[in-house]
Amino acid sequence: MPERVHEVIRNVRKLEIKTQRMVEGIIAGYYHSVFKGRGIEFSDIREYVAGDDIRAIDWNVTARMNAPFVKEFIEERDLTVYIVLDVSASNEFGFERRKRDYGVEIAASLIFSALENNDSVGMFLCTSEVEAFIPPRKGRSHLFKLLREMIYFEPEKKTTDLNNCIRYISNVAKRRSIMFAISDFFTEDFEKSLGILKNRHEVILINVSDVRESDIPDIGYVMMEDGETGEQFLVDTSDEGFRQNYAEIMDQRNKLLSEKMKRLKVDMINIRTDQPFEIPLRQFFRLKEKRMR
Repeated sequence: MPERVHEVIRNVRKLEIKTQRMVEGIIAGYYHSVFKGRGIEFSDIREYVAGDDIRAIDWNVTARMNAPFVKEFIEERDLTVYIVLDVSASNEFGFERRKRDYGVEIAASLIFSALENNDSVGMFLCTSEVEAFIPPRKGRSHLFKLLREMIYFEPEKKTTDLNNCIRYISNVAKRRSIMFAISDFFTEDFEKSLGILKNRHEVILINVSDVRESDIPDIGYVMMEDGETGEQFLVDTSDEGFRQNYAEIMDQRNKLLSEKMKRLKVDMINIRTDQPFEIPLRQFFRLKEKRMR
């Protein structure tokens, strides 16, 4: 038992050091500028003075008073952030590393950023249902608990059903929150339930993919297996037509997912396991910061 405890501490610490370095160097500043004070409540109305943000002008009051007035808000400093991590069997796939391991590192970076921002962080670990829920808290001991669960959690189910998970999350998370959903999104259509969730919370999808899910090499006959259903099938990867058709199917699937999210007005970040994840995260936060200006 002591050896197991030491192993857990060692691996959690290793993840902490790796991801905190990325946060301090790249991500945290953008996260802070984008999400600082995103939760606000109305306080009062006063006359406009030079330097006020014109977006705060209350045009109805301005018209009645024949002079510019602005709305004042009080910042809610305690934001709540949830990590929704897909731990289904499809995320065990990976050419050089598992998608799940990559997702864990992304999640850890976001958790560090949120805690640096003094936000509370909670977590949902999902397959075809929510298998674990950790309520939002602050503090280093809570950070350790989140990292440990992500690394060592063993799901009971293999399949993915984000509809079930989203419905559960909608019932549990009552207060408006920021939610980062990390998955490969190999699931049935979930736009309707996501749309309901998005009406109450700010939802950001992080789509994690592996290079071999879109680019199959020419290595002859290969027995492939669906990680979630266990179904096996033999394919001839030396068949150029097969490889091209497969790539087109995956490309179409990704385009369709992106189009659906655009219609829902839900942000989605596409990240591949063979590329540094901090680059697309930084690009996302930078663009989001510009949209807020």
